[in-house]
Amino acid sequence: MNDEVIYLDHAAATPVDAKVLAAMQPFFSDAFYNPSAPYAPAVKVRREYEAAKQVIARAIGTKADDLVMTAGATESINLAFSGVTGHVVTSEIEHHAVLAAAKRHEATFVHADAKGIVSAAAVKEAILPSTQLVSIALANNELGTIQPLRDIAEVVRHERERRLVAGDHTPIYLHSDASQGVGQLDVNVARLGVDMLTLNAAKVYGPKQVGLLWAAPAVVVEATIVGGGQERGLRSGTENVPGVIGFAKAMELASAHRKFESDRLHSLRNGLQAKLVEAFPDAVLSGNLKHRLAGHLHISFPGLDAERVLFALEMRGVLVATGSACAANKGTRSHVLTAIGLAPEVADGSLRITLGHLSNDENIAKAGDIIIEEIQKEYQRSAK
Repeated sequence: MNDEVIYLDHAAATPVDAKVLAAMQPFFSDAFYNPSAPYAPAVKVRREYEAAKQVIARAIGTKADDLVMTAGATESINLAFSGVTGHVVTSEIEHHAVLAAAKRHEATFVHADAKGIVSAAAVKEAILPSTQLVSIALANNELGTIQPLRDIAEVVRHERERRLVAGDHTPIYLHSDASQGVGQLDVNVARLGVDMLTLNAAKVYGPKQVGLLWAAPAVVVEATIVGGGQERGLRSGTENVPGVIGFAKAMELASAHRKFESDRLHSLRNGLQAKLVEAFPDAVLSGNLKHRLAGHLHISFPGLDAERVLFALEMRGVLVATGSACAANKGTRSHVLTAIGLAPEVADGSLRITLGHLSNDENIAKAGDIIIEEIQKEYQRSAK
């Protein structure tokens, strides 16, 4: 493989920003103290930790006291489901963590349309008298499709009000995994209308194994990890101080540069998309092209084996994905593409290309040329 790598899988993982790493570094060495210890250096670390949580909270428009810091979005999702004793509504195209958590309960999996949109009307129709949780991601990790979360929030709010008027005290909450959207979209919890929100530092140029669950004060969640009672008793274990410090810095940077970065990625993505479609007019673009994340490009080349293309591209230094990292690692067809009705011969020729901080005019132009060359080779091989 070439020494110079062009990384086009930012939806799977992002490199830790240099400023994030610099902010974390002291807490691995000089400021290593356990924040629960009583002596002055540890108390200082505790204050730094709490200040970092306040930075994160401000970035999503809430209070630090309502955040539970976790080891990533998967844990946060499981925690969001922990208080559910009734029915759950989610969609067929959610992340594997949401699908797995939902399957532990009585659940309805709502269909998405051919563009990957989960409509508020479909969610409304799926809600039962026993429904306690609706969980819909802010943006789909494979297609980049942005969901009408505010409309879905209105459906949940109306159902909650209807129950109260009827004297029915069965709770109903809206949870959203916003891990893919942070850094490109507004994730203010009040404006989104959610009751719980999941974030992952590793998707926003922060460290891996750091995430959070924001839950409104009225929401009931139960501890899934017990012990010393950290994080309001909801997530025991010594706090990951360097990780949370890094998460805070990453969120601060994302908030400051969101508009500029979103516009930059939108331009780069559209240029690459136009180049590939011009070369291959029969290519299929998936997702809602008007409402998708700026860095996402999901494109299929009917009749090709995307796995072969992926390996050929890797040998030339271009790293892309065939779907989510979770599904690709198992060698299975994407459940997202199946759910939106993509034909097998189209789905099997799909590439998920996601741009980010490492993307620029030069390497995107070069990547486009290499992708075209390798796709042409694969079409020629398959025609023999």
